[in-house]
Amino acid sequence: MAGTKTHDYHILPPDIWPLAGAFSALTMTSGIAMTMHKLAYGHVVLALGVLVLGLTFFSWFSNIVKEAKAGDHTPVVQLHLRYGMILFIASEVMFFVGWFWAFFDFSLFPSTIADVVGGQWPPKSMEAVLDAFDLPLLNTLILLCSGTTVTWAHHALIHGDREGLKKGLWATIILGVLFSSLQAYEYAHAPFPFGVNTYGSAFYMATGFHGFHVIVGTIFLAVCLKRAYNGDFTPRQHFGFEAAAWYWHFVDVVWLFLFIWIYVWGNWGFPTE
Repeated sequence: MAGTKTHDYHILPPDIWPLAGAFSALTMTSGIAMTMHKLAYGHVVLALGVLVLGLTFFSWFSNIVKEAKAGDHTPVVQLHLRYGMILFIASEVMFFVGWFWAFFDFSLFPSTIADVVGGQWPPKSMEAVLDAFDLPLLNTLILLCSGTTVTWAHHALIHGDREGLKKGLWATIILGVLFSSLQAYEYAHAPFPFGVNTYGSAFYMATGFHGFHVIVGTIFLAVCLKRAYNGDFTPRQHFGFEAAAWYWHFVDVVWLFLFIWIYVWGNWGFPTE
């Protein structure tokens, strides 16, 4: 019969949200540039871009959830979704490689920027750095615990324990919020500002982008928790949650590298506060 589906792939119908996402991203980045250059209405353009982009995310992902419920996510489609998530995380890995590269370049070869850092690392102009074994260590333990709770939730789902799934997600979300709160406190009381020298720039860009990823991951898991209460996930079909768990483990691993290399090794032998 004409029009009968004879394959396992999901052919998407025409949708406005990809176009809306492209234009809202353009609007948001234009607003950021306008705001940085102190142009008129920069904040308005930025707010409009963020608002429409948020609406795009909500509507687009809502459509994906509806497709999953309708049975459009066949095993073949789920496999390709996994490939897509793996490639996305790989691109995020390379993003953080860039920040680590910058930090190591500054720290291992300070003589190349002697006029900026005084030929030493951390820069001569800095009086103190953060103590790696104070709040950073506590945040490390919090994220490691959150990795175990999200794994608990995943195993509970696989074994049909929906209460364990919800409790594990609640614990992970609470730990994620706690991590973000402690990092905000750390930034507010840091003994050095952003942008004064290469150390401050590299530190805040690397740890700040990681903090942004923690916030995104927390929202990701909160959506999964809402879907868990709606009864959306099954032991055999739960890629939405699986993708969130992968993303959260990625965030955990990146923080371990940040803690070891930037907080501990990067501050070795320097006065702490």
